[in-house]
Order: sequence, then structure tokens, then C-alpha cells
Amino acid sequence: MNTEFFKMMEAAAFTNPFSDARVEIDRQIVGASEGASWDEMQEPLFQALEKNIQALGNVKELVAVEREGRPQGSPVRASVLFYVFYQMQEKFDELIEEQIAVGDEPCRAPFAFQCLEQLRGYGFSRAEACRYVGIFYQIRRAFYFISKGLIGDSVCMKQLRARLWDNIFTHEISWYVQCLWNRMEDFSTLLLGETGTGKGAAAAAMGRSGFIPFNPTTQMFEESFTRAFISINLSQYPEALIESELFGHRKGAFTGAVEKHDGLFARCSPHGAIFLDEIGDVSVPTQIKLLQVLQERTFSPVGSHERLRFEGRVIAATNKSIDTLRHEEKFRDDFYYRLCSDIITVPPLRLRIRETPRELEDLVNHLTQRICGSTLKIPMVGTLKECVGKNYAWPGNVRELEQAIRRILLTGSYSGDTAVEPRQELGLGQATGTGSLTAKRLVQKYCHDLYETYGNYGEVARRIGLDWRTVKKHVEKGCELPVKSA
Repeated sequence: MNTEFFKMMEAAAFTNPFSDARVEIDRQIVGASEGASWDEMQEPLFQALEKNIQALGNVKELVAVEREGRPQGSPVRASVLFYVFYQMQEKFDELIEEQIAVGDEPCRAPFAFQCLEQLRGYGFSRAEACRYVGIFYQIRRAFYFISKGLIGDSVCMKQLRARLWDNIFTHEISWYVQCLWNRMEDFSTLLLGETGTGKGAAAAAMGRSGFIPFNPTTQMFEESFTRAFISINLSQYPEALIESELFGHRKGAFTGAVEKHDGLFARCSPHGAIFLDEIGDVSVPTQIKLLQVLQERTFSPVGSHERLRFEGRVIAATNKSIDTLRHEEKFRDDFYYRLCSDIITVPPLRLRIRETPRELEDLVNHLTQRICGSTLKIPMVGTLKECVGKNYAWPGNVRELEQAIRRILLTGSYSGDTAVEPRQELGLGQATGTGSLTAKRLVQKYCHDLYETYGNYGEVARRIGLDWRTVKKHVEKGCELPVKSA
């Protein structure tokens, strides 16, 4: 048995597919050159895997032995799972597309039953095979929605995709497979970032990628992922109605409650997720009620003493600075600590373009195709640069860019967001280039710029290796640099 090969395959199977580490492992397995892309390596990888598995001969016995418990890992089991998954991944992709078209009624998936039987033939128990079929489907959904919903080759977008994957499967997927696949409801997520950056797309990618059990009897997954994700923009409801929208109400609970209403938490399935957008806008009393749901996993509709259980995940988002809200006592610390199992910052468009200028063109092509149904042969990027200049800050981010494309399609031009005051300070690169900053001022400016980008002292501290209190001090002292006269 090629022990080293199977250990490398185990490492590949349990490594984030959006990470550089996974690309490097695949490259080592197939002996690919430095310039080979991840997609180019997948077919040679599968061929090598197939060859080595066929050479084993006694796969079923090896799987059974490893199932008894090997503290150092189970490379053959992981390799067989990878092998079966790879064979079925196109079928899973077809099911995803079919389910999107059909909607909330689960589609039949006879191939998934065949997948289950294939796993059993390799020595996996029926319960294990059922679980792995569900995880296979989950993996393909996560890859589909993350890769298609959050495009871009900039470093910050690559990091975002990798973070979202870890949020779904943890940073060590072997832990997830062993014991966390049905326990993720206690892991809440807080998405931060400016308006229009794509926090909703990030939330949807996570919310549609939860574990959904497979039922061998019906040959269907127990639920459609299209109804597993429910979102609400909390800022659009007056305070008097938010509780009813979230928790529901009984008939006669208040004036105007002429019939029973199921709230968001009641409509969320055990395999689903709720997205609470604009969480920074909710009042402290509402935060207390939401905190109770997160702590006790129960809630009561307005006008009722009945305790209902909530089993889904909670994803929340805000474009406001959580640090500022907490310091101003507008966001409770205990509520924050219940939401922050993971904190993910969605990067602004200006940072993406700064890191990779080609990202603007890729995004424009992607958005134009989505708007028009095909890519129009018009100089959209050139028109944008003529209208707003190549250094335009895009304060409305991707949402603004999408509307700019529509404006150009309608009128032939786009003048930018005139309500936003242009920044008058020197950029960090300009200031360092002119030698006009002291070392202390440079650190202050750097902290300030990063805080404007990420809106979170902790995130800035993590990136530059300082204590968050030190970062806060630099930001608060002010890093505004006056414009030098020409």
C-alpha cells in the first residue's frame, strides 16, 4: 500500500478548497508545476486516486479496521470518501441547479441512494453512509454558493471565501465530520462591512450550505436548501412590529392581530439559518429578547406562553462599527458575545480593486451578464473610468457598481455618488512616498485606514500584530493628513 499517497489524500480531503494550502497539497500529489491551476489538477488527482485504490484490493477490510479507531487518522477511509465524492460531484451539482429551479419542494435524488450503496460496498455502515451522503451534498452546495456568489481574485476575497468555508465546516473539517455536523446551531456569526459590500451574499452562501439529512426510503434529502435560509432586514420594521415579525403572534394578541402569524424563528427549519440584517439598528429591549433565544434556544409568540424551540443557526450583519455601538452602550456586551462565535469582515470594493485592479473588470463582466443575461460587447469599464476616474472610491461598493452599470445602460454615463464628500487626505502610499510622515504618524495613519476598511479594532489588531487597545488609541488620536498644496 502506498501509505504516503493515502496520507496526502487524507490531508487534501480535510483541507479548505479555497486555501493556498489545498492547492499546494494537490500540486504535490500530482507533481504539477508551479503555474498549474487548481482546476487543472483535479482530473490527474482523481486518476491517481483511482489507480491507488484499485491497487489495494482489500479496501473493505482496511475501512473496517480504520473504523475501529485509529488515533492517528484514517487515510484509506478518507481517500475512499474522496473517491466516491469525486465520482458523484457532477450529479450533486445537477441536483443543486434542479433544486434552485424547482424551489421549496425537495427533489428526488436516486443517484444519492446509489452513492450510499457504493459507500456501504466499501465497508461503511448504513448510518455512516447516510451521514456522508448528506455531507457530500453539503460540500458541493457550499462550494457552489461561495464560488459563484463571491467572485474576485483579490487577496481579501480569497481570504473571505476561505473564512466562509471554515464557518460552515470549521477550520478542521475532520472535527466537523466526527462530531459537529449536527451541532452547528450554537455557532452564531457576525458579518461586518460597509453597505453594499455583499454581506447578504455571504450570509446566503452560509445559510444555504447547512447539513440536510438524506432519507434512503424516499431517496430525497429531507428539505430543500431554498427554504433553509430566511432573511430579514431589521431596520425596515418599526419597534412595535419587530417582535411580531421575529417571534410571531397569536390571534388577538394586540389590536390588528386578526389571525395567527408565524414569525421568522418559527418558520426556520432545524437545518436552516436566519439572517438578521442591520442588527446594529435594533433596540436594547429587542437585543434582550434575541439574547434569550440564543441562550435558551426557545421563544414565545406575542400573546402566548407557549415555548417553541428554535434549532437553526443565526447569522447577523451590520454596516455600523460594533466597537462604537458597544462603547456607546447601544449594543449589549452579552448579546455581542452570543453572536460572535465567528466575526467575518466583508471587504470594501476599493480595497479589492487596490489589491487587484483587474477585479473591477471581472466584476463588471459578471454583473453585466447577470443583468443582461449575456455579456454585451460594450466598453463598460472604459466608460466607468471616463465618468468617475480610475481612483473613484466606490462608497456604495458592489451595490453601487451594479447600479452604475444599469445607469450606463440607460443613459450612457454615470457621475458617481455626489452625496459623498471626496476624501481630501493624502493616501498612505502618497504620504510615505513624499516622506512626510514620522514613524508614529505612519502607524496612526495605517491603523486609521485599516479601521476604516474593516470597522473593527480586533480585526485590525489581528492583521498588524498589535493589541486592540493600542489600535484603538492610534485611531482615536486621529490620523487625518492635510492635503499638501501643489
